[in-house]
Amino acid sequence: MENEVQVTINGQKHSVVKGTTILDACKKVNISIPTLCYMEGLCDVGACGVCVVEVAKARTLQRACITEVTEGMEILTHTPRVRDARKTLVELLLANHPKDCLSCDRNETCELRQLAYDLGIKQVRFEKTREVDYPLDETSQSIVRDRNKCILCRRCVEVCDKVQSVNVIDVAGRGMNSKIATFQDMGLGNSYCTNCGQCVLICPTGALMERSEIDKVWRALSDPKKIVLVEAAPAVRVAIGEEFGMPPGTLVTGKMAAALRQLGFNKIFDTQFTADLTIIEEGYELIGRIKKALGQDVHLHGPSVLPMVTSCSPGWIKFAEHFFPDILDHLSTCKSPQQMFGAVAKTYYAEMMKVDPRDIVVVSIMPCVAKKFEAKRPEMKDAYEYWKSKLDLSESDVFPDVDHVLTTREAARMMKEAGIHLPDLPEEKFDEPLGLSTGAATIFGASGGVMEAAIRTAYEVLTEEKLPRIDFEEVRGLTGIKTATLDIKGLPLKVAVANSLSNARILLDQVAKGESPYHFIEIMTCPGGCLGGGGQPHPTNTEIREARLKAVYCEDRNLPIRKSHENPAITEIYKAFLIEPNGEKSHHLLHTNYIKRSVYTIFNEEAKVSE
Repeated sequence: MENEVQVTINGQKHSVVKGTTILDACKKVNISIPTLCYMEGLCDVGACGVCVVEVAKARTLQRACITEVTEGMEILTHTPRVRDARKTLVELLLANHPKDCLSCDRNETCELRQLAYDLGIKQVRFEKTREVDYPLDETSQSIVRDRNKCILCRRCVEVCDKVQSVNVIDVAGRGMNSKIATFQDMGLGNSYCTNCGQCVLICPTGALMERSEIDKVWRALSDPKKIVLVEAAPAVRVAIGEEFGMPPGTLVTGKMAAALRQLGFNKIFDTQFTADLTIIEEGYELIGRIKKALGQDVHLHGPSVLPMVTSCSPGWIKFAEHFFPDILDHLSTCKSPQQMFGAVAKTYYAEMMKVDPRDIVVVSIMPCVAKKFEAKRPEMKDAYEYWKSKLDLSESDVFPDVDHVLTTREAARMMKEAGIHLPDLPEEKFDEPLGLSTGAATIFGASGGVMEAAIRTAYEVLTEEKLPRIDFEEVRGLTGIKTATLDIKGLPLKVAVANSLSNARILLDQVAKGESPYHFIEIMTCPGGCLGGGGQPHPTNTEIREARLKAVYCEDRNLPIRKSHENPAITEIYKAFLIEPNGEKSHHLLHTNYIKRSVYTIFNEEAKVSE
């Protein structure tokens, strides 16, 4: 065939599509070539050289990830020359690498450690060449950088550029002085980093890690004066099993609840409860904006412009604050489910249980690194504002709505530390009332899920009729941008869904130019949505995202209630406490405002925020 070439791999002849790399050609015939910097569809710069093979006629070593096959090429993948070259390259990396594998958080999933083992490296023959050790970059609320563990693979640079279009990090310096750096080496926390954590997710070593809050949570659990509540996000239950060797996408909702109870949390609640609450608030907000656009007399506490954009993903919120500060009125004023939970737990639940809100510690388990930043935003203390006059609190008594945020990985580490083996546990239920949720809340974990959940409620509220169908497959899947026009009893609702910030930028550019044709836009920071979040297990790739996606929709199908407004615990909280959706009380507790940040706004210097 014209588009094929004949190659010989380790003495065997094969037909390969023209333009295929040596790496992919070998993979096609089940020959595995080691890689370190390479990631399919993302990073193919050939920086590490570990994938070298020998091309016989040329008698040269070629990098398999960037070299295309040619007619008659003879490829040798494991000659002594090839094996020696690979070992030498990895030994050079190890010479400058810290020798703290036993205490490194990535010791089980470190690709460099695994590669050294696979190549049979028993000793490092080279001396350390780096003259100084870098200090830890702890400027970020979410991410810690240890550049001493960086191997300059450039994966983080590529994901920040190609997937997120943020470009907050790049290679600086030359030769032996090369390093991955932020602008003027000011650190991630002093940059326009969105805290998405995708760099953490694909880093092959421990050079990038979430800022751990495990010790703080252990201290809270051991304090007899504290009532420690835990909430777990929808995407956690379809991923945490992977940390215990379970297949990707294994749904462990009940086992997770049992494990958290064994850890010693006083109450095991579900972020899905406030995902349902978010849908009510966000759905009514959307309905209000649409009615306003149609000329109806509607009272809105917040902006009324269309399209309205979802606000559940904190990485995308910070992205908008930095890069699109002039369109913040398009964002829903609703807090994320995590932050709604904190506010509700320290007001509604505190009153219900007759406890001092200062004695409550709220811990959330999230698939997201940016949630750590979100919980520490200075405006996220509405429960304190609610109680300030009631309990005569002073500024020294201030407390946040959410105290500590654990990633999926951190929660698994705590379980392992406590000797809890998740797969062996029985199924248990969440506690009531903040543990009751619906299928609509479950699908929050997937790109398109917030949109679909909102439509299920908005349709029935607007039309006062039952949905003709409950599944909106038009907005499902891992495609970067999905669009649809949904008929709501004669009203064409134009919607768009984007996952990853590079795709979000496309939709937001339209909004900024006044050219957006949509009424409602959902944006998720991470590829695939929360199920592909920066706090999820290593590895997370397309195949694993798809497995988690199937599990999310499986739980939705199997739950008895699939619409947020039919959750009886949601009905009760409005009846007993919030009074009405988008009302005065709910607006103070469940809604927020956004900040116009300059590109170089420093988190701890809010006074410098541009107007």
